[in-house]
Amino acid sequence: MSNKKNQTTPKTAVSRRGVLKGMAAGAVAGGAMIKGAPFVHASEPITLRIAGTGVNQFKELADKAKEDLGFTIQYTSLTSDDVVKRAVTQSSSFDMLDAEYWMLKKIVPSGKMKGMDVSKIKNYDKIVPIFTKGELPDGTKMSRQGIAPIKVSYLAGEESSEFATDPSGYMTLIPTVYNADTLGIRPDLIKQPINSWAELLNSDFKGKASILNIPSIGIMDAAMVCEASGLATYGDKGNMTKAEIDTTMKVLTEAKKDGQFRAFWKEFNESVNLMASGEVVIQSMWSPAVTKVRSMGVPCVYQPLKEGYRAWAGGLGLPSHLEGKQLDAAYEFINWYMSGWAGAFLNRQGYYTAVLETAKPFMSEDEWGFWMEGKKAASDIMSPTGQKIESAGSVRDGGSFWDRMGNVTVWNTVMDEDRYMVRKWNEFIAA
Repeated sequence: MSNKKNQTTPKTAVSRRGVLKGMAAGAVAGGAMIKGAPFVHASEPITLRIAGTGVNQFKELADKAKEDLGFTIQYTSLTSDDVVKRAVTQSSSFDMLDAEYWMLKKIVPSGKMKGMDVSKIKNYDKIVPIFTKGELPDGTKMSRQGIAPIKVSYLAGEESSEFATDPSGYMTLIPTVYNADTLGIRPDLIKQPINSWAELLNSDFKGKASILNIPSIGIMDAAMVCEASGLATYGDKGNMTKAEIDTTMKVLTEAKKDGQFRAFWKEFNESVNLMASGEVVIQSMWSPAVTKVRSMGVPCVYQPLKEGYRAWAGGLGLPSHLEGKQLDAAYEFINWYMSGWAGAFLNRQGYYTAVLETAKPFMSEDEWGFWMEGKKAASDIMSPTGQKIESAGSVRDGGSFWDRMGNVTVWNTVMDEDRYMVRKWNEFIAA
């Protein structure tokens, strides 16, 4: 069986594509329903406008949704900060929001998001409990430094602008992808072991280092670096005091004045270009960016570090204005997203999907072992779009799901002193 076939077809005898087509036909004829949301009649074309960061806005996902559901997916790619601005000030410009959990602290109080009724989510009870209980599948409690997803997963009610302290039946986001982030490096251009966040400030990499210019995320990488370097201590890196913010920004400012940083990137492709060109050899990086660099034939490693990982998570949410057939279609798309094909596609990008058991049948045994279990690849490993990114015998950077998510130190965040932090960050960038 070819690798390409393994990437698109589950190991069951009946293809999901055929089942969905048959069900859709039945829906048109007799108003049939899938669990969670009614099928929209094929005679009524649906376009779902999805606004979010570009990291999982793949044409392949849009094409597959069109094939299976008949929907046209229209993406708008924005920077992280602009996702928040669009959600609060122009929520009518999209039908679904692809947001990260830290953004919710800024978006939810505006009242521009609708709580999602979990009874309409087919695989709700299979979602990894990081999002529903704040723990790993084996019951181990996750770090709650920063905005751990469980802190902002639920609203008090469908139309509420307040978070619920316990599961309420109305989720802010239905999780799609999450990961534990670290530093990316060019192993062919770095000739020494890299095992600490402190290496970002190593003078050996002067003029060849980069940190991302998204305040709410960049400050967390900076805190990991400062703490690892012994230059700062924190009560909670995810919710710093003004004094802790000042100390962190002083370290970054001095490093910038000394020429440590080549650039401060804001967008996914910027980080890819910096690393692929060799202008930067060590930097803040996201897993799909590492995958993309590798798919270009350039060595790039997502380096495990002894201090642990900075985690993040994202999901699909609904604007408060959504109703009628668009709302039905949004629920249907979410159920499709969690049913396996999309999850397997994104797992090959280096993400983790929120429903592991539905994604597994859409991956080969070798793929699952490599991406999820930290096993040595028996054959070449391909990216979601078919480029070779690892050779047989390779092991995934950072190891298994448990190695990564079990070593999370802090989550991306919005601090109580957010305005103060952003002002200090912007002063640092402009200096």
